[in-house]
Amino acid sequence: MSTPATTVPESAAPLSTVARIGNIFFSPSTTFTDLKRDPSWWAAWLLISVFSLIFVFAMGQKVGFERVVQNEINASPKAAERMEKLTPEQRAQQMQISGAFTKYVSYASPVIVLIMACIAAGLLIASFNFGLGAEIPFGVALAVVFYAFVPGILKSLLGAIALYAGADPEAFNPRNPVATNLGFFLSRTDHPVLYSLASSVDIFAIWTVILLGIGFACVSKVKRSTAISVVAGWYILIAMLGAGWVAVMG
Repeated sequence: MSTPATTVPESAAPLSTVARIGNIFFSPSTTFTDLKRDPSWWAAWLLISVFSLIFVFAMGQKVGFERVVQNEINASPKAAERMEKLTPEQRAQQMQISGAFTKYVSYASPVIVLIMACIAAGLLIASFNFGLGAEIPFGVALAVVFYAFVPGILKSLLGAIALYAGADPEAFNPRNPVATNLGFFLSRTDHPVLYSLASSVDIFAIWTVILLGIGFACVSKVKRSTAISVVAGWYILIAMLGAGWVAVMG
């Protein structure tokens, strides 16, 4: 009597870089699972960097970096009070220095994104590896973070489009350039703490939190719901700390 042959399922075919990025929008678990095979993240970082610089370029052209600084001062009564105490010459010099600093920091966004991703990967590794017994290498965690950040390119693109479409330079806030969150509809000056908290309820931020949870679940044995809860917990904590900082600093 012959024994029926058992078929062994083949491993999923490796994804190309383009397929990885595309699947983040349509089948994120496919991309995150592939990161266990090859945790390269440079393509996602490069894509995010390019769109970030497009937004910075548009901001420099349509708003100007000194105007960005002035908007920040106008939104903070304490900062406005400090500027009022300066002489006109001192104010002009301060604005010039602050504008140049803002410009250089803005164009350094690819480096800042890299640092932020490393910090996020480190915090999440601590939570998953030490808190939940997962064994996720840092390189894999960093790749998950970068690919979870990819949808943010849409926000950069929308921000650039809004600037070229005629957004008001005197009301422009580079941290909240388009109406993707509740804070966009509130006044930073009148309700700074509420504005900070409401700005955290952002479509792209929530999307990223969910993607991070899916990603860490795919590269570990942690349940997806648990993974999303861990990431959401960190995000809520950071949002609360940010609102607390605003309350203290004004």
